[in-house]
Amino acid sequence: MITFAARSIASLICIVIVCAQMQAQSRRSIKTTDTEGSVLSVTAWRTDKKTDPLKAENMFLYENGVEQKIKGFSYDPSPSKIVILVDNSQTLPADVEKLKKATMEFAYEIFDGDQLFVVAYDEKAEIIQEWTDDAKKIEKSLSTFRKKGNPYLFDALNATVNEILLPLMPGTRKTAVVLIGDGLDRGSAASFDNVLADLQNYNVTVYSLQLPDRTRGAFRRDAPKAAAVVEKLTEGTGGAIFQFDDAQTAAKSICDELRRNRYLLSYFPVNTSSYDFRRVFLIADEGISIRTKNAQPPNIK
Repeated sequence: MITFAARSIASLICIVIVCAQMQAQSRRSIKTTDTEGSVLSVTAWRTDKKTDPLKAENMFLYENGVEQKIKGFSYDPSPSKIVILVDNSQTLPADVEKLKKATMEFAYEIFDGDQLFVVAYDEKAEIIQEWTDDAKKIEKSLSTFRKKGNPYLFDALNATVNEILLPLMPGTRKTAVVLIGDGLDRGSAASFDNVLADLQNYNVTVYSLQLPDRTRGAFRRDAPKAAAVVEKLTEGTGGAIFQFDDAQTAAKSICDELRRNRYLLSYFPVNTSSYDFRRVFLIADEGISIRTKNAQPPNIK
């Protein structure tokens, strides 16, 4: 559950419940069936000097090792909805002022139409700023950042998907989470595997401004190590890792990528299981770099 810094979110929860009831059938369409086809959000750009537009013929898609026929591949110019998810916990190796500065870099880099939502978490996820593109409003809201308690990262991600991003769907195609932290979780009720599956199900891309692992790679009994969490979240959703100490470059790269290098790829899955997660592998011609999530949800739940 996400809480407001200064007031209750009872009204927000009511809105979410109503939206969930009204859009339940619509959201099911995100988890496409073989008949409806499947869609991938793809990040792609040329590394050669050619100016030819990217086309479906440049891509090769596989599900569980079986090549799939790509139906469509088109540039997605839609605005982005970006959640900045900030680790507020006591032992994170970064002070509050640096966390504020890193968050503000995104307010300076977003494009027209893009909006940010800022959430900070320790044992609870707390709404710092709702959807806005107003840098001054974001800066003022960051005064509620603090260092306290343990990081319940998986619970915060779960709440972010279900309470903030899902109410936007299916109308909003381009959603992302920027995790500012080291990937450590200490005590979440939500499991890492379920959180990652939800992010993949709803095509949410995760980026990270990664801090050094405060546990120094300590073994985790119920979850991946902190650094592995960041790696799995970003690779699993088609995102990327940047270093916290270079937040300005990271913010510019992420915002530019979302606006200029995002595409939608559609296809009709063949010879794949309807009951299991389907491993996705997408490659492109030489001179083209490409990323997408590495798994599709089951067609039948």
